[in-house]
Amino acid sequence: MKIFLYKIFFIIIFLVNENILIAKTSNKILLKVENEIITNYEVKDKILRTLYLTNQEINQYNINKLKKRSLDSIVQLKIKKIELLKYNLNLDQIQLTNYLNRISNNDILGFQENFIKNKLSYDLFLDEVKTELKWKKLIYEIYSKKISFNEDSVNDELEEIIKNNKKIEEVNISEIEIMVNQKSDKTSIIEIQNDIKEIGFENAALKYSISPSASQKGNLGWLNVKTLSNQIYDVIYKMQPGEISEPIKKQNSILFLKINDRRASETNKLNVSELRKNLLNQRKNELFNLYSQSHISKLKNSILIEYR
Repeated sequence: MKIFLYKIFFIIIFLVNENILIAKTSNKILLKVENEIITNYEVKDKILRTLYLTNQEINQYNINKLKKRSLDSIVQLKIKKIELLKYNLNLDQIQLTNYLNRISNNDILGFQENFIKNKLSYDLFLDEVKTELKWKKLIYEIYSKKISFNEDSVNDELEEIIKNNKKIEEVNISEIEIMVNQKSDKTSIIEIQNDIKEIGFENAALKYSISPSASQKGNLGWLNVKTLSNQIYDVIYKMQPGEISEPIKKQNSILFLKINDRRASETNKLNVSELRKNLLNQRKNELFNLYSQSHISKLKNSILIEYR
């Protein structure tokens, strides 16, 4: 029966024993996603890895908070792996190295050694990273025509910005984007807002965000305010550096924004090439997130997930 039984089984498995994830690990199979299995070892490692990467204390309270989200994340990862098997996609090694350098502060070897010291599986982490990079490549290939758009419109927009502004206002901004449904909106918002206060916006982005910017702790860099959508512009217009927005509801997601800094520069000092690049990337990332989640939703409806 093609329904998400894991939600029911999750409650049975994880709430029977509150200490299951800090006890001695056995490799018991919890769920089966088609031919892909999920073990309690994977779930435990995912939880502890998230706590490690976001600099949170490893205690039962923090573990409990991550149980459901970690299991959901692994189920989605398995669905992506199943779909990727249908395609002959090569991993971009340069892209992989760049990602690992970013997250490790250019110390990949030291980063890997810290996994070993903390008794975490670097192999599981690396497999997840490779899967996500391949998935991004797949989505771009499948939806390339829809993700691509008329670049002349971007050029026209740039001309308007240059023409109508004596000074260019820019913001350095970070984001957290999450996928939600009506039933979980309120709970997800409260949970993320609490974590932003406890562990900081950047770590919360690494922990929760589905945006490609998550690997950079949500940072989008410097953006011209005129390149932002009207909805986003209206939110950040009066925000000051350090402020975090109220949740912004989009079509299939909720967005949190943080203003890191603001600046104004003369139009003749504007780096038009950089501005055009940022504008194109922003538009493409918005479309990528939309089609990626849409594709996952379609796959979920056709994949059997069963308790073992």
